[in-house]
Amino acid sequence: MWIWYIILPLAGLTLGWIIRWLYARFQLTASEQFAERIKHDAIKEAEAKKKEILLEAKEQVIRDRNQQERETRERRAELQRYERRVVQKEEVIDKKTAQLERTEQMYVEKEKNYQQREAELSKEEQRYRAELERISGLTSEEAKALIIRDLENEARHDAQSLINKIEQEANLAGEKRARDILVTTIQRLATEVTGDVTVTTVNLPNEEMKGRIIGREGRNIRTLETLTGADIIIDDTPEAVVISCFDPVRREIAKISLERLILDGRIHPARIEEVVIKVSKDISQKIFEEGEKVLFDTGIHNIKQDAVRALGRLYFRTSYGQNVLQHSKEVAVIAGMLAAEVGCNRDLSKRAALLHDIGKGVESDSDLNHAEIGMDMARKMGEDPRVINAIGSHHNDIEPTCVEAILVQIADAISAARPGARKETFDNYVKRLENLENVAVGFTGVDKSFAIQAGRELRIMVNSESVTDERTRELAKEIASKIENDLRYPGRIKVTMIRETRITEYAR
Repeated sequence: MWIWYIILPLAGLTLGWIIRWLYARFQLTASEQFAERIKHDAIKEAEAKKKEILLEAKEQVIRDRNQQERETRERRAELQRYERRVVQKEEVIDKKTAQLERTEQMYVEKEKNYQQREAELSKEEQRYRAELERISGLTSEEAKALIIRDLENEARHDAQSLINKIEQEANLAGEKRARDILVTTIQRLATEVTGDVTVTTVNLPNEEMKGRIIGREGRNIRTLETLTGADIIIDDTPEAVVISCFDPVRREIAKISLERLILDGRIHPARIEEVVIKVSKDISQKIFEEGEKVLFDTGIHNIKQDAVRALGRLYFRTSYGQNVLQHSKEVAVIAGMLAAEVGCNRDLSKRAALLHDIGKGVESDSDLNHAEIGMDMARKMGEDPRVINAIGSHHNDIEPTCVEAILVQIADAISAARPGARKETFDNYVKRLENLENVAVGFTGVDKSFAIQAGRELRIMVNSESVTDERTRELAKEIASKIENDLRYPGRIKVTMIRETRITEYAR
């Protein structure tokens, strides 16, 4: 009985193991079947994908082949067209070559005929020449020289007649043409009648301001004069102070500084120094701006900064009340219009005209006049030789060597001489010229004296019998010295002495 207790558990255990093994086996078989089914489906899908890819590849190959065949056909057709064109050109070239060969053969035959005829004519010429020499009694060289001499005399006579005719016509028409050009140029000029005048008088709000300007023991006025380099003149003139200085820029700095101090009301040495420094910077900037402005207005470029500043300084300089910068700009405009009228270099004429008075704006201690200083500056700037000559010759200090220099002289005279340009009256002008002539007439040996070039040159005729050449040189120096000591005049005056011997006889 107890055996059953042992057998039954063992049998149950064994049966459980068998059932477990059978279940595991069943599960494994189902998984394998599922995996096999997945594998089979994947293989089918891959085969289908493969077939699809192969089909697309075949279609692409077919398309590429068709495209290549189409391009090949087009290229073949194009090559055929080129081949036909080449064949046609070869045919044309062959025809032209044959034609050229025929033409060349024809020219060769004509050249042979010409050579034969030339040889025959040469023989005939020699025969006729020998016959002419026998008849005339002259050789060919002698006859040739005689003919040439007659032709030369006839040509000279005709040429002289033509030259005389041209000169007469030019003299008749030249003056009228020149007058028309000048009148047209002046009429086209659009500018102010008078230039700006630099005012050197400062108005005061009241008489008490004079004492404040002078300061305690004169320290304010001394500081202002020391810093500006100008003389502050305080006299009995009511509510006004006069500023005197030969340098127009320094005079302008003193004027503006004094006006600002009066407006500010704080007048003491420290404030004066501060204001003068500020005004000096402002004036320096204004000088450069005025120089650039006139260059822009006239359309002139490539000017160095030193020249721009020299032009700007002309803004503060006047000549007989005419602003020198405005005058230079006006001369440039006139010279440009004159150059356009006569067919000269317009840009070069304007450039030379604008720079003709630049020497007046150069800060220099030299004894040279403004034309010579301007020439040196233009030469250092590398200006055209014609510009340099025009600057130096606009007051006839040197001889003008180009048409542009003459135009600058004319434009300068037009700008300075037009009505209202300068403040000097006609009576004062005539009086100044008379005084200049009378200075020379007072010397022994002087016959006549003429002030020309608007008083810039004094031409003196001396008696050749009473004055020797050496005395003439000494007399020129004495007259120049007397002019410097006795007269006041702008610029420089050229003294020219003329001593000549004239002998007159009459044939009866």
